Amino acid sequence: MRIGYIPVMCVWLYMLHVNAQEPDSVRTLLLNGVDVHDSYGRVVRRESALPVNVADSSFLRKHFTGNLVQTLAHMPGIHSMDIGSGFSKPVIRGMGFNRISVTENGVKQEGQQWGADHGLEIDAFGAERVIVRKGPASLLYGSDAMGGAIEITHLPPPSENQIFGEAALSGKSVNDDLGASVMLGVKKDAWHAKIRYSAQNFGDYRIPADTIVYLTQRLPVYGRKLKNTAGVERNAALYAGYRKGRYSSAFAVSNVYQKTGFFAGAHGIPDASRLQDDGNPRDVGLPYSTVNHLKVSSRQQYTAGAGVSVSLDAGYQNNHREEWSAFHTHYGNQPVPERDPDRELVFHLHTYSLSAKLHLTRPSAWEHTAGWDVQYQQNRIAGYSFLLPEYRRFTAGLLWLTAWRPHGNVTVSGGVRYDEGRMDISAYTDPYLEAYLAKRGYAGETAEAYKWRSYPVNRRFGNLSGSLGVVWNPAGGHWLKANIGRSFRLPGANELAANGLHHGAFRHEQGSPTLSSERGWQLDMSYAYEREGVSVSVSPFASRFGNYIFLKPSGEWSVLPHAGQIYRYTGVKALFAGGEIAAGVDFLRRFRYNASAEYVHTRNLDERVALSFSPPASMRHALVWKGKHVRVEAEWQGIAAQRRVAKNEDPTPGASLFHLGATADVRIGKVNAEMTLSLLNLLNKSYYHHLSFYRKVEIPEPGRNFQIFIKIPFKQNIK
Repeated sequence: MRIGYIPVMCVWLYMLHVNAQEPDSVRTLLLNGVDVHDSYGRVVRRESALPVNVADSSFLRKHFTGNLVQTLAHMPGIHSMDIGSGFSKPVIRGMGFNRISVTENGVKQEGQQWGADHGLEIDAFGAERVIVRKGPASLLYGSDAMGGAIEITHLPPPSENQIFGEAALSGKSVNDDLGASVMLGVKKDAWHAKIRYSAQNFGDYRIPADTIVYLTQRLPVYGRKLKNTAGVERNAALYAGYRKGRYSSAFAVSNVYQKTGFFAGAHGIPDASRLQDDGNPRDVGLPYSTVNHLKVSSRQQYTAGAGVSVSLDAGYQNNHREEWSAFHTHYGNQPVPERDPDRELVFHLHTYSLSAKLHLTRPSAWEHTAGWDVQYQQNRIAGYSFLLPEYRRFTAGLLWLTAWRPHGNVTVSGGVRYDEGRMDISAYTDPYLEAYLAKRGYAGETAEAYKWRSYPVNRRFGNLSGSLGVVWNPAGGHWLKANIGRSFRLPGANELAANGLHHGAFRHEQGSPTLSSERGWQLDMSYAYEREGVSVSVSPFASRFGNYIFLKPSGEWSVLPHAGQIYRYTGVKALFAGGEIAAGVDFLRRFRYNASAEYVHTRNLDERVALSFSPPASMRHALVWKGKHVRVEAEWQGIAAQRRVAKNEDPTPGASLFHLGATADVRIGKVNAEMTLSLLNLLNKSYYHHLSFYRKVEIPEPGRNFQIFIKIPFKQNIK
C-alpha cells in the first residue's frame, strides 16, 4: 500500500467507529408524508432557454468511474475524449478543447485544455452537483464557452447544526484501480466548512488485443496490458461558508496532483524494444506527465433588499504541467541539457480572475443582471522541447441579461455581452536548428523560417455575443424552448504562434499569427414532456461559423526530424447540426425503460468534408428494476461507425456493447452504506473510441471492466 493511502484509511476507520457508536438520530424520527412538486434539476432546466442537464448526487453515484468526464458522458450529447484510462476532457455536441468552459465554485478552470493529451484536473469524488449547458454559453461564461459549459457546485449546507461527512472507496478491474476519499464537515449556526482528501492509484490498463498497428508497424501488447499507462492522483480541498442575514460568503482552496505514463508506442517514434514487460504494472517510467493544479476562490454576496443583490467572485490558479521523456537529439548538434536532461517540456500557467454581478428583480415580472469579468494569464515554459510558447493574455467582458415573465408559463430571456482580449506572445528562435538545416543544404529562407519556434504576436481582439430565447409551458408537463445566439472565441496561443513538433500527436503543428477570432450563429430548440412516469425530450440544434479554427493537414512534409506532415491552424466556414432524443416510461410498478440517441453532423463548408474529432452517432437502451433499497439496470449501447472524417483522419468502425449495473443501500450492523456495482463491456468487445487520444495508434478501448463504489455518509446533530 502506498503511503498516500495511509491518512485516507485512518480517517475511514475513525468514521466507521463514530458511525457505529452513535446512530444517526434523524433515523429515529417518524415524518409525515411530504409531497415534492419539483426538483433542483427541473427548476434549472425550466429557467434556461438552452438545453440543460443536471447531474445530481444520484446520477453521480450511479455512474461513478473516478473520472468526472467519463461519468458525464452518460448524458446525451456529452462525450469523453480519453487519454488512456485515467484522464479525459469533455466534448459537447462535437466541440471540445477551448470551446467548453468548466467552472468550479464560480471560477473557470484554466489549465492546458488546448491539447488532446491534457485532461481535466478535477477531483471526481468532490463533485456534488454538476450542471451541463449545451449550446452557446458565451453570454454567461465568456468567449471560451461557445460550445457549452460545465458548472460544478456544492450542495447547500445542512439546515441544522451538525457534524457530517462521508468515506468512499472505489475500484476497477481493468487497471486494478484503487481509490479512496474522505470528507469531514461541520455546520454551526452561520458557519459551515468541509475538508476532503482523495487518492487514486491505478496500473497499466488491459485491452482485448495482443498487438496494435501504428504507421504499418506491428507492435506487441504483452499480457494484453498497455505498458506505462499507470498513474496516481492525489487531491485535497477545503471549502468554508458563512451566511447571516443578507450577507453570505464562501471560500475554497483545492490542489489536484496527477502523474500518468504515456504508452511508449504512442509518444515519439514507435519502438517495440520499449514495450517489453518489466513485471511491474504499477510503475510509471519514461515517458510520463505530471500536473499540479492549485486553485483558490472566493465568493461574496450581499442582498440589499427591494430586489437588489450584488456578488463578487475572485480566483487564482496555478497550473504546473511537466512532460518527461528520455532525451534524444532531434538534430545532431542539439546539446544535452546540463540539468534535468529528460525534462522535455514545462508549462507554468498563472491565472487571476475577478467577476462582479448586480442582480435586479423588481418589478416582479422582470429580472436583470449586469456583470463584469476580467482575467489575466501568464504562461512560462522550460525544457529542451516545447510547443506552446510563453505568453500573456488579458481579457475583460461586460454583460447585460434580462428575463421577462409576463405569465407563469412563459419566460423570455436575452442579453448582450462585449469581450475584449489582448494576446502578447513571446518570440523564440532556435539557433541549433538553424545551423542543422544550413548544414543539410536548405536554402537561407527555409532555415530562417524554421528557426522561429514561436512567432511574435501582440494583438487585440474584441467582439459582441448575444442571445434571445423563450421558454413556454403550454400545459402541465409540456415544455418548449427556443434560443438563438451569436458567439465568438478568441484564438489561443497555440493557434496563433505554435511552430514545432507535438510529440503526443506525432506531427508538426504550426499556428498562424493572422487568424481572426471564431464567430458564428447557433440555434437551439427543445421539447420536453414529463409526467406520471413518462418522459420525452427532443433537442435539435444547428450552428454556422464564419471562421472556425481547426488543424488542417497542409500536404507539406516538415524538415524537422521525426515530425511528419505539417498541420496548420486554419479558419474555415463550418456547419454543426444534429440533436439528442430521450424517452422513458414506468411499467409493471417496478420497471422502467429508458432510451436515448444522439447525432452530430459537422462539415467544412470550404472543402466540403467533415471536421476532425466529430463524434459518431450513438444510442442507449436500458431496462431498470427498482426495489425499495435496490436498483438493477441492464443497458445496450450502440455506437455507429464514423466514416465522415476529415482529411488524414482514420474512420472508426461501430460497436455494440452491453453493460450491467446495480445500486443498493445496505445496512451493515449500525453502518449505512451506499453501494454501486457496474460491469462494463460485458462481452469483452474489442472496439475503438473515435475521440480517444490513442485512436491514432489503433489501440482499442479497455476490455471487460468490473467497478465498485462504496460510500458511507454520516451525520450527528450538535447544539
